[in-house]
Amino acid sequence: MTQLVVDDLTFDVRESSRRKTLEITVDRDSELIIAAPTGTDAQHLRDFVLEKRLWIYQKLAQKAERRRQLPHKEYVNGEGFLYLGRSYRLKRVPNNSQDAPLKLVAGRFYLREDCLTNAREHFIHWYSARARDWLGARVKQHAQRMNAAPTGVAVQDLGYRWGSCGKGNRIYFHWKTILLPRHIAEYVVVHELVHLHEPHHTQAFWRRLEHAMPDYEQRKSWLARHGIEVEGV
Repeated sequence: MTQLVVDDLTFDVRESSRRKTLEITVDRDSELIIAAPTGTDAQHLRDFVLEKRLWIYQKLAQKAERRRQLPHKEYVNGEGFLYLGRSYRLKRVPNNSQDAPLKLVAGRFYLREDCLTNAREHFIHWYSARARDWLGARVKQHAQRMNAAPTGVAVQDLGYRWGSCGKGNRIYFHWKTILLPRHIAEYVVVHELVHLHEPHHTQAFWRRLEHAMPDYEQRKSWLARHGIEVEGV
């Protein structure tokens, strides 16, 4: 992977022999990525960036403003935490080694006081475990009707990506996917399953996605507008 610098913008250039077109991504951390066919001329990349420069600056400004407005989690009583699109209040409870560090019971998260210093790690562990179960079940359900054959499902921190298809048709999801509303998380699942047939975001990819999920555009738009709101965990 190489870098391309255009004025005050720096891009990671990711080349692929299977790619036919150029695509710019502004990720959740405001890193800039340009995907290109292998061997694309540097001047062609530069011209493409200049053509898209206004759009790039707008995206960077939007993400900076939305990130500035995100509340910082303090893990105090009554604070809300997302799970499948719903917000559940937190209650800190006295130490009891027989209880799990974190659990969701009757519509409320319970966090042991002695686990407070590592509260974020406990939430990530809890979310990851639920994501493996919930997303794994949805992958199995949709794969059957989409004639897709994933070899497994894994949940981890994928940085700016919600999902990814790895070698051997293994599908990876960001653990934060489980914070999204159910119908949006389901869009992420179907999106990745389509990639098993169509590796890149070509017209064939979007046609196949529309066939599998006719209202995908509404879900995709919601994710683009509101996905960053799940960052504050």
